[in-house]
Amino acid sequence: MLYIKTDEEVGLLRKSNMLVSKTLAEVASFIRPGITTLYLDGIAESYIRDNGGIPAFKGYGGFPATLCTSVNEEIVHGIPSGYVLREGDIISVDCGVILGGWYGDSAYTFPVGEISDDVKRLLRITKESLEEGAREAVAGNRVGDISHAVQKRAESGGYSVVRELVGHGLGRKLHEPPEVPNYGKRGTGIKLEKGMVICIEPMINMGKKDTIQLRDGWTVRTLDGKPSAHFEYAVAVDKGKADILTTFEFIEEVLNKM
Repeated sequence: MLYIKTDEEVGLLRKSNMLVSKTLAEVASFIRPGITTLYLDGIAESYIRDNGGIPAFKGYGGFPATLCTSVNEEIVHGIPSGYVLREGDIISVDCGVILGGWYGDSAYTFPVGEISDDVKRLLRITKESLEEGAREAVAGNRVGDISHAVQKRAESGGYSVVRELVGHGLGRKLHEPPEVPNYGKRGTGIKLEKGMVICIEPMINMGKKDTIQLRDGWTVRTLDGKPSAHFEYAVAVDKGKADILTTFEFIEEVLNKM
């Protein structure tokens, strides 16, 4: 069952997603060679709690941490650990919070030090595919319009789209209907209505689309071992123009200073 949010509820979701945006920027300031992913997890948990939130992922389905930290060929759901980041790595950091009973959820893939031009291009086009998908989150469109826009941009860059993992609705639960695939046909899927809040999250592989889940029961990586990138916005469907509840501005301010 779809849950249509009131303007007031969208405002509360904006606050929770703003906390996620600021948490990711705080984490960004510590990403460098020599730092462990577990250290980044501690930074995020402290920041969320200090700002009145609760880490949404910790304990969710038994997940043990505040962040999902997925490095290089890991696509999503990586568990923070003693892994030491190295020059040239990329790391997807996915973060969720609960603030006043409402969920926030966003992800950003960061370079660690200097990365190759090929991987820079993967990150750029994955982010562009997110932006193009988000522009389609307008009342009267369909979920397939979002999916098609993401797929078209990613595949036009020569990349592949992960099929097994999708975006989702967001509200008083972390995962609500509808599912939002990153591939599909225009004009298909449910019709978007003002007040729907969804997470759009392209997971784009440099190589083939095939994936494998690791024995930890969480981490999903590319089957061919090539890098993958992941970016995520929470978006409120509105009339005429999508209302993006996430901002990457704080993150990019940090990255531009590094």
